[in-house]
Amino acid sequence: MGMPSMPELLVILAIVVLLFGAKKIPDLAKGMGKGIKDFKKAIKEDDEEVAKAKEIKDETKEAVAETKETVKKA
Repeated sequence: MGMPSMPELLVILAIVVLLFGAKKIPDLAKGMGKGIKDFKKAIKEDDEEVAKAKEIKDETKEAVAETKETVKKA
């Protein structure tokens, strides 16, 4: 199933205009844009949290290795 062609897009647009009216379409587009922006922001924050958790995990492994060396020397 590929992308809809131009006539199909025009029919969809006409149905949207009939359902919501021409005045509501900018509000709908604004809402969709805000939703996409919030989604991208959440993805970025999640990626930052994952990177931070990985960094903490690496630091913890290094600390454990140093502690083991100290215990062996004692």
